[in-house]
Amino acid sequence: MLRLNNIEVTYLNVIRVLHGVSLEVADGAIIALLGANGAGKTTTLQAISGLLHTVEGEVTDGSIEWDGERTDKRSAQDISKLGIVQALEGRRVFGHLTAEENLMVGAHHRSRAAAREDLEMVYHYFPRLKDVRHNTGGYLSGGEQQMLVIGRAMMAAPKLMMLDEPSLGLAPMLVEEIYEIINRFNSEQKTSVLLVEQNVRIALSISHYGYIMENGRAVLDGTAEFLSNNEDVKEFYMGLSAVGKKKSYRAIKHYKRRKRWL
Repeated sequence: MLRLNNIEVTYLNVIRVLHGVSLEVADGAIIALLGANGAGKTTTLQAISGLLHTVEGEVTDGSIEWDGERTDKRSAQDISKLGIVQALEGRRVFGHLTAEENLMVGAHHRSRAAAREDLEMVYHYFPRLKDVRHNTGGYLSGGEQQMLVIGRAMMAAPKLMMLDEPSLGLAPMLVEEIYEIINRFNSEQKTSVLLVEQNVRIALSISHYGYIMENGRAVLDGTAEFLSNNEDVKEFYMGLSAVGKKKSYRAIKHYKRRKRWL
């Protein structure tokens, strides 16, 4: 189990971006971390994976624990060896390598036999990647690159797979396909998933529990069913009124005043 205990994150020893965030990811669960741009979702993932130092950030208070062992003072390499793997936002592939070579990078710390076995597992979930396995990564479509990034994370045999905006810039039908695969992978491999998304509807459709973040704080949490039926979540994050109709956001001050967590 992953547990964040009231963590604070500061950049450059000056700018505090997370203010006492607490959350849990149970073994085998899909947890959604939801909110708009700038809410602190990606920073939370970087704190967990140990990548904060690459952007001059640091966990300055609180603690992060994995199976009861504190990890917030460990390096990203040590954390990855525990089975915590982050797929970065923005479809970051090695453009000069083939699709299959990109996938094999994800298994660099594993035996070749295990890597070849998991390669077939990834092709099972993403048949399209097998079709383009000899194509150069930089020339794949956006959807294929997103599949490649998720597949590369799968190749690391993760116990916890963290996905940052997997729906970003993709057509709705492709988003549905990718989320169905994430759901199947979680169900069949029993891998925990921490999912960062702005697309609240699709994220909650496969999640067991979710957290809403605003301005570096977790302002609301609950089961996927609870959040999906919460009037504030529907209005502010799904664009729906209380009766399920699309909502106009012209009077933005009116909506801000009505947020129950403000």
